[in-house]
Amino acid sequence: MIFMATLFILGTVDITLAAGLKLGVVNFQKVLSNSSPGKMASAEMNKKGKEMEGSIKQKEEELMALQKTLEREALVMGKDKSEQKQREFRIKANDYKTLKATYLKEFKQIQARHFNKIKTEVLVLATEVGKKKGFDLILEINEGGVMYYTDAIDITEELITAYNKKAVAAQ
Repeated sequence: MIFMATLFILGTVDITLAAGLKLGVVNFQKVLSNSSPGKMASAEMNKKGKEMEGSIKQKEEELMALQKTLEREALVMGKDKSEQKQREFRIKANDYKTLKATYLKEFKQIQARHFNKIKTEVLVLATEVGKKKGFDLILEINEGGVMYYTDAIDITEELITAYNKKAVAAQ
């Protein structure tokens, strides 16, 4: 009972103190998809993804062709020749799985690198904007546990504009 009373009192104090704070929210997903650096990262990832996909598709087609050849010639091949072709097929199937796993890992690394770079740059930018505009707290709406906010405290577009200008200046 004492614990509940303490929580109620602390909660009341927190609400009273929060009334004087200047708050801002940022939608990082929106920054990621609408900013120039975010669009460039997305385009680079799409290009790399298509290259990887093309290579995987080519290997898959080779594997399917080998399997069809095996099925078609299984009855006329000798036992040794059949075992050799099956071993060849297993090796290529394993190479295919390895290539697919390697590409997936590589793509995730590329994605993480871009994401972390942009997140770091946006964090620095949000800090600069926060200090310049006198914000006490800026939250990211997706990861910050924000359930409701008024559009008046959303600084996402302002950050996108500033981020785009910074990206142009860096080029």
